Amino acid sequence: MTPTATRRRVRVSGLVVALLLAIAALAVGVLRPWAPLPAAAPVGAGEEPAAIAPAPLLLPENPRILVFGDSWTYGAAATEPTLGYAYVLAELLGAETVVNGVRGSGYLKPGLDGPAFGERIAALDPALNPDLVIIQGSINDRAQGAAGYREAVTAAWDALTALYPQAQVVVLGPAPHELPVGAGTARIDADLGTLAAARGWWYISPVAENWITERNYLDVIDVDLGRKHPSTDGHRYLAEKVAAALSELTSAPVTEAGESETTPEQ
Repeated sequence: MTPTATRRRVRVSGLVVALLLAIAALAVGVLRPWAPLPAAAPVGAGEEPAAIAPAPLLLPENPRILVFGDSWTYGAAATEPTLGYAYVLAELLGAETVVNGVRGSGYLKPGLDGPAFGERIAALDPALNPDLVIIQGSINDRAQGAAGYREAVTAAWDALTALYPQAQVVVLGPAPHELPVGAGTARIDADLGTLAAARGWWYISPVAENWITERNYLDVIDVDLGRKHPSTDGHRYLAEKVAAALSELTSAPVTEAGESETTPEQ
């Protein structure tokens, strides 16, 4: 082999080696098996959904109202469940209330007498055709944590609107069963308020409106046999507060999303 051919072969071999090293370096740079993978964004992460200004409630005379919720809606701790706030509301509003309350239930947590909210909504009578749905609570999810909560609420509300597309919806947030208000209850109140505003639904917050305070706590909540549920007088008080709030929502002009020129009576 001539010296010229030998030098040419060396140059070719050097180019091949350099090319192989470049490919290997690229593969290592891309794969880097020892490097941590980028963290996936958690479910529900990112910006809060935009709020939509709710329209004033428009109810006919003697409306049919579905009141859906937990043990407070059931009438727990009243001397008779039918003295619970959801039943008293019919008297105060001149309405027919269809009461669907299951003790211990929430959006994530099954109840004592039935499943969680989503399954219960799926079992509602599609022929009911309410003018208004009040969906109440629930503090029962406070120990379940935030994971999956908003997704469960969204799925339940989607099912509700699919079932009763013509009904107006008001969300009645959790009311404190003890004071000070726990972190879990406050989180639920904030999440429900945000999700309701994103749909243009009115949200009534007993927490933000201070319906239950140190001053009236023992007048509203039965801490003994009632196991921190409203007493009979407490249920009537709650019915009066809900009725007053609904009255405000039927006439108050909207100024900003989720707000009106007047606020429900304190």
